[in-house]
Amino acid sequence: MAPMTTAERRGYQQICGAHGAMMVIACDQRGGMRQVLSDTEEGRAAITNAMLGETKMDIARYLARHAGCVLVDPVCAVPALVDEGVLDRTTALLIGIDASGFDLTPEGYRLSNMVEGITARRVRELGGTGTKVMVYLRADTPAANDRNLATLRRVIEDHAAEDLLLVVEFLTYALPDEAPEAYRDKTPELIEGGSRLCLDLGAKVLKIPYPGTAAACANVTAMAGAVPWAVLSAGVDHATFLGQVETAMENGASGVIAGRSLWKDCISLDRAVTKERLETVALPRLRELQAVIAQAFPPA
Repeated sequence: MAPMTTAERRGYQQICGAHGAMMVIACDQRGGMRQVLSDTEEGRAAITNAMLGETKMDIARYLARHAGCVLVDPVCAVPALVDEGVLDRTTALLIGIDASGFDLTPEGYRLSNMVEGITARRVRELGGTGTKVMVYLRADTPAANDRNLATLRRVIEDHAAEDLLLVVEFLTYALPDEAPEAYRDKTPELIEGGSRLCLDLGAKVLKIPYPGTAAACANVTAMAGAVPWAVLSAGVDHATFLGQVETAMENGASGVIAGRSLWKDCISLDRAVTKERLETVALPRLRELQAVIAQAFPPA
């Protein structure tokens, strides 16, 4: 595995907090954020990209400035986040280039798509410190991964040519007719296997689901070597996520890229409500996460 270049390492330093661990607020969701903001199909359809952009800018303004980095999509909030002075000068910016949703093959395999026209060069033009890409993987089913791994390889090569930090995320999923219990039992194996696939393609920073057990976290750490990995929240409740983060950090994780566990019950189409709840509910949650991280990465 190739080490980070100087430019990549500088970008990585900027998405980390003073403690040296990743602490990124993720709000690059589009479909998922619409579901949080409205209970009805009609209501979700009425939420424009501009409205989503306002919500994301509020998350950056009232929450992410306390974390050091925000992750947004390239559709809703940029370049306004930078051009309108919303993003604090000390807050790094990751831009997620994966498109919302996925396609399905006849076999039920998920196919990941990228936002059209967003390259590493374009991320730089939008003010990005770096990029996040997400693909779906089933490590135990090679046929499910061919197109997604080809997409990931292309993105990694593009960012290497531009010498821009790239955070590689993967998500796993249940196959058709796979029993929930069987899928749950297989999750640690799938996350370890997916991590290996990403590392083999040259990923230099990983964002992965909680591996499921302390042993699986330690296995990912051993496999990754010098490659740092962050755990994502996957929409679990805050208390559950705190426990997952503690276990992950105790077993070699290098930080957190978290979204819905912090803000999913704080955002509203009423921006005054969003501001109040981000400051009184989400920010204390963030402080609790930072306290857990500080146990593994004490301040210098």
